[in-house]
Amino acid sequence: MSMREIWTDRSKGDDLRWFWRLYRLRARAKNRLWRDLITYLANRSACRHGGYVGPGAVIQGIPVLPHGLHGVYISRYAVIGPGCRIYQNVTIGEVDHRAPVIGPGCLIGAGAVLVGGIQVGEGARIGAGAVVRGDVPPHSTVLPPPPCILERSVPDVSL
Repeated sequence: MSMREIWTDRSKGDDLRWFWRLYRLRARAKNRLWRDLITYLANRSACRHGGYVGPGAVIQGIPVLPHGLHGVYISRYAVIGPGCRIYQNVTIGEVDHRAPVIGPGCLIGAGAVLVGGIQVGEGARIGAGAVVRGDVPPHSTVLPPPPCILERSVPDVSL
């Protein structure tokens, strides 16, 4: 990678190496004071990148974030498997302290919302803008409802 590419990635906020290092370090911290300090630094870093990853979230491996952490919200109760690809403005939220468990190799499209204690199977694909409130079987695709065109009104131009 050239210096120009490195600086471009850093200026866009797509370089998340330090964020993931802090995330892993926080998981290994034994002392509560250190863990709180690392949580503070990780949250500041996530905020700088425009997203949030809850301190209790279990993320196996490092997910692929093509657009960085921009608008991504991951609940502290979420579990994300290895090799997941998450696009911008995705919400993985909680309901009554229960959050989604996402299997390995999943793709979550831009603007998708996953809430509650649901299971997303291995290799599932969730389309952009989909709202998922129920379990998703492995290797399946979830799409948002099609847009609905209402009756077109033509303005009356007669005088």
